[in-house]
Amino acid sequence: MAPSGDIMIRPHRSVLYLPGSNARALEKAKALAADALILDLEDAVAPDAKDLARDQVCAAVAGGFGQREVVVRINSLDSDWGDRDLLSVAAAKPDAILIPKAGSARDIHRVEQRLWHVPEAADVALWAMIETARGVLDVNGIAAAGGRLAGLVVGSNDLVKEMGGRHMPDRANIAPALTMTVLAARCHGLGVIDGVFNDIADTAGFAAACAQGKSFGFDGKTVIHPSQIDAANAAFAPTPEDVDAARKIIAAFDLPENQDKGAIKLDGHMVERLHAEAARRILALAEAIAAL
Repeated sequence: MAPSGDIMIRPHRSVLYLPGSNARALEKAKALAADALILDLEDAVAPDAKDLARDQVCAAVAGGFGQREVVVRINSLDSDWGDRDLLSVAAAKPDAILIPKAGSARDIHRVEQRLWHVPEAADVALWAMIETARGVLDVNGIAAAGGRLAGLVVGSNDLVKEMGGRHMPDRANIAPALTMTVLAARCHGLGVIDGVFNDIADTAGFAAACAQGKSFGFDGKTVIHPSQIDAANAAFAPTPEDVDAARKIIAAFDLPENQDKGAIKLDGHMVERLHAEAARRILALAEAIAAL
């Protein structure tokens, strides 16, 4: 058995937003080191550019982005563009479609039902934005929607705006929402991505935000500029020390005398089998990153 067992992980250390109306940015993204791309048809696109953006994004998805995971954020189904976005994008077959401003499981189910009419989209997953007061207060219900739902993405800018608050360096005002989103995702086996950091020039602040996001338990961070990709990739990747420790824990539990034990003593510390499971996830992530 490989050190990571049968665990399959797709890295989401850096998830770059790209405006669907910017053809040059879409082309440039093919050479960037982001783990995933969100091709945006919603907030980043002006109303008079929505149709152009949809056409450009569908063509870009069909053209491919190499190993990068490709996600398209559509407009709400309640908007003038949402239904056309959904059906056109689904037929282009990205890896996932991102639902904006999810407020309940019903929002997920509505999209799922529309996708029944697009046979080409059988393998297209769904992600959901958690960026409204309603979404935060029902985040567990959203995460429990099932079906194609594979991940949650925090929309911190919209959330702070809806709260009538202001951005704080330590994010203390939205810390409960961040924790609730991570807990809901973990409860239902979903991926979960942290919100953006707005000050592109503040590299130290961005590094601190990434470290905080990792401490919360996020898989990675949404980024708004290519200059943020490398820092996010480094922050959310296992360190060499993490990998060495993980291998040591797995090797100890794999010893014949320890295979039936729930806890063992290792280097003077009590280590439980749950730590071995976490170690296998660390190795699986490290292997997936190395394969990129």
